[in-house]
This record gives sequence, structure tokens and C-alpha cells, in this order.
Amino acid sequence: MATGPEIVQQAKKQLSELTGLKPDTVSALSKDQEGWHVTVIMLEVTYVPDTLDLLAAYEALLDDEGNLISYQRTTRYRRDQALVET
Repeated sequence: MATGPEIVQQAKKQLSELTGLKPDTVSALSKDQEGWHVTVIMLEVTYVPDTLDLLAAYEALLDDEGNLISYQRTTRYRRDQALVET
């Protein structure tokens, strides 16, 4: 069974491979009966200045070994915008 940090690395790697996007940061990690839930902020479009970059939150579900089960983009925003999660 993988640890939390290993799950985070697997989520970032697999999301990057599937989407072609670069992971920016991880904003959430939790585990329940379904598996590991990881929210990864991905860099979708870069601009100059970087405050205009487009970021998106991707929620991923991984099993105990770190295999990606599912993912979805939940929000998209500019880096300079405050993101309020509900």
C-alpha cells in the first residue's frame, strides 16, 4: 500500500501523462473507502506576466497502489484570481 506522498507523486505523474499539462501544486489529499482523493492544480496555459496563467483544479481518485481510477477538471481560473472552493 502506497503512502500519502507516494500517492501525490503518482497522481501528478499520471495526470500529466494523460493531459499533457504541468502540475503546479497539490491542494488536497484524503482517503476513504473509495480510495485516495487528490486535487492537483495544473498549469493549462502560460502567459507573460505569469499572473495571467490559466490554472485548473483536477480531482483524481487513485487506488491503494497509486493507480489512477478516475479524474475530472473541476475549476479553471487565472493565477491572479482568488479561488474559493466550496
